[in-house]
Amino acid sequence: MDPFDGPGPRQEKLESAATSAGEPCVPWARFSDWLECVCVVTFDLELGQAIELVYPHDVKLTEKEKTSICYLSFPDSYSGCLGDTQFSFRLRQSVGRVSGSWFGEEDKYNRDAPLILQKELAHFYGYVYFRQVKDVSVKRGYFQKSLVLVSRLPYVQLFQSLLQIIAPEYFEKLEPCLEAVCNEIDQWPPPVPGQTLNLPVMGIVMQVRIPSKDDKPGGSPTRQGQKENLLPAPTVLPTIHELDLFKCFQSILIHLQMLWELMLLGEPLVVMAPSPTMSSETVLALVSSISPLKYCCDFRPYFTIHDSEFKEYTTRTQAPPNVILGVTNPFFIKTFQCWPHILRLGELKMSGDLPKQVKVKKLAKLKTLDTKPGIYTAYKTFLHKDKALIKRLLKGIQRKRPSEVQSAILRRYLLELTQSFIIPLERYLASLMPLQRSVTPWKTPPQIRPFSQDEFMATLDHAGPQLTSVLKGDWMGLYKRFFRSPNFDGWYRLRHREMTQKVECLHLEAICDADLLSWTKDKSEVEIVDLVLKLREKLMRARKHHLPVKEELHEKLENYIQTVISSLPEDLQTVLHKH
Repeated sequence: MDPFDGPGPRQEKLESAATSAGEPCVPWARFSDWLECVCVVTFDLELGQAIELVYPHDVKLTEKEKTSICYLSFPDSYSGCLGDTQFSFRLRQSVGRVSGSWFGEEDKYNRDAPLILQKELAHFYGYVYFRQVKDVSVKRGYFQKSLVLVSRLPYVQLFQSLLQIIAPEYFEKLEPCLEAVCNEIDQWPPPVPGQTLNLPVMGIVMQVRIPSKDDKPGGSPTRQGQKENLLPAPTVLPTIHELDLFKCFQSILIHLQMLWELMLLGEPLVVMAPSPTMSSETVLALVSSISPLKYCCDFRPYFTIHDSEFKEYTTRTQAPPNVILGVTNPFFIKTFQCWPHILRLGELKMSGDLPKQVKVKKLAKLKTLDTKPGIYTAYKTFLHKDKALIKRLLKGIQRKRPSEVQSAILRRYLLELTQSFIIPLERYLASLMPLQRSVTPWKTPPQIRPFSQDEFMATLDHAGPQLTSVLKGDWMGLYKRFFRSPNFDGWYRLRHREMTQKVECLHLEAICDADLLSWTKDKSEVEIVDLVLKLREKLMRARKHHLPVKEELHEKLENYIQTVISSLPEDLQTVLHKH
């Protein structure tokens, strides 16, 4: 039986929770706000990696998804990870899974969350805590097991912090401990953007703030005061998703601008690292480097040769896809020789007080298995290097400045760089909106003018990035290349949808301010019925797409419709009230 043929028991529980009034009390309803499932992956002598346990027991994973989780939850043999290792992965969901009222435009969380923290619709994140220790009681001589949290939320810091609490305890006490943790998560409040939440687990209370799309980029939102005196005192997580950028980038600081450009343009990139921890953190840090712009290409923080997309991503019959892959297996060096950009990371080496910086090298040198660390690319940057930033960071290293301060400097720099690039585009886009006075109640709303690349380029002389950035270089060339990237397509589609909704809102307001009854006085019944049907459709669309219109406007329009209907003959009134 196909796992997507009709609702399973868990689906039915969730649906009943969604429709019931008040607080959901069915099992796993709140758990599902945070996690899809928790898996334990072990090494079986006959089967290899295998899922030993899944919570909730009735969660529906396809065989393909289970296989992917198994392979992605263990470091490959080249990493030589002894002890405890934490890393992340991202996998594509099976076709046909995307369903449920809490996804897409109707999902309240996604409407209020920043773009970069929205729930994934077609992918799962996996957060892994892997333990490998010597154990003479096991045939292979090693205890090897992974605890994996599978979620649609990109909360890397929160879930890795959660694993640090529960995984060591689980490896000691096993299944009963895991069931207790899942039941605790099932009591957590849902992740509501803008709220500060207390999340109790195993005698510890984690306090987190869920970012909102209304937060000022780069700002530090004030925490909501917690009225209750919690015992034990909560452990405050400063962020649920931000990585230590300085730690991730310390061997590539002098090439940060090049990597920022590659991310902005959605260029194919392979990150080869000595461990899945370094590979996954570097990929996630690179994706976040163009924030608040959403990275619209595919990215895999940890990728193996067993991945179901391996053939798709390594074919030589077509150009490499727009994707970032984090890998640890040296075999990939041969596989990805035709890729335009390869970042090879080694174990961190110090040069005096400073981390040794990798060099840019020619792709032709990428032929041996013992390839040295470096950025293998022929890419020439459009913008000049910012030497002031590098000096500031290197001075910070010499002065033993804390890593979180260095990260804050990096994050602020990348944010300002991205904003300098995006602000001229936003300014031009605003000029494409129709004038408010051209929106009248009796006509179809005016169209948004089409985006003209030439017209935009003409604005750069007087309103370009030079207004907010001191960086010199070929900004125009960078924009031209950006227009061909999936990131521009994703940004423009989203902004165009928002602008279309804004015009719809203005049209609704114009209709509510008009005297509809006076208009109907000299109109035929057919025209009046047509007006009623159009107004109803408009009202329904506004509610379905959650247009940012005040509720009193909805009520006012509803009252207008009822008043107009009451002016019609009784037989028509009956028909319209029925439909």
